[in-house]
Amino acid sequence: MQNVDHSVNVIEIKNVSFAYNGHEVLNNINLAIHRGDYLALVGANGAGKTTLVKIILGLLTPASGSVTLYGKAIAGFKEWGKIGYVPQKVTSFDLNFPATVQEVVLMGRYGRRGLFHRITENDRDKARRALEQVEMWESRDHLIGDLSGGQQQRVFIARALATEPEIIFLDEPTAAVEKSIKEEFYALLRKLNQDLNLTVILVTHDIEGIAYDAMHIACINKTLYFHNTLEDLLKETDPAHVREKDLRLVSHHHPYP
Repeated sequence: MQNVDHSVNVIEIKNVSFAYNGHEVLNNINLAIHRGDYLALVGANGAGKTTLVKIILGLLTPASGSVTLYGKAIAGFKEWGKIGYVPQKVTSFDLNFPATVQEVVLMGRYGRRGLFHRITENDRDKARRALEQVEMWESRDHLIGDLSGGQQQRVFIARALATEPEIIFLDEPTAAVEKSIKEEFYALLRKLNQDLNLTVILVTHDIEGIAYDAMHIACINKTLYFHNTLEDLLKETDPAHVREKDLRLVSHHHPYP
């Protein structure tokens, strides 16, 4: 069961709009994310999900509106070590890149300590712990390019965990994961949320996969038209908004834990 503190908004998005070259992508988005939440951000391709995440992370500037992290505006926010990010298509890289699993994860420590700091024994301990959390420590000496897509994704999650974040963003993390191990992957995210009390924000098309794990669903199609539980989504929202060819909406009719 998630330990969510509804009294603390770690992220607040107020009246955010954004456009690419005059084409509106987001319109007046308002959303608050609580400490310890597991939020699935869903919507069809082009709905603005990844754009919203990039705005929260300060990678894009909204045309209007504001975002605060831990009560601070992005321009003045300095504690980026609290934020972990696993971007979309993170495993699309040169398979001949000569880095081991452990070396990839150690790169995450630079996000905490700075690019020009020498790796210390403490950094190595943090990398080991992160790899153990995603059950990849035994593969630490393997070349990253020799791993399966699912294993690579676990390593990049470990790299994000190595910064010891309080919030982790994952953008379509199962896109490169074999279908047969998706359930195992979602179990990992559930463990990160429940055992480490990480706030998890997951961008996904796979509502079926996260139906029993995500505590809240935020549906976006330029505007935010729903933010609540999946059960309430099925009861209250016009399914036409989310029943696109690339987004499955199903109900298993099981109670939430």
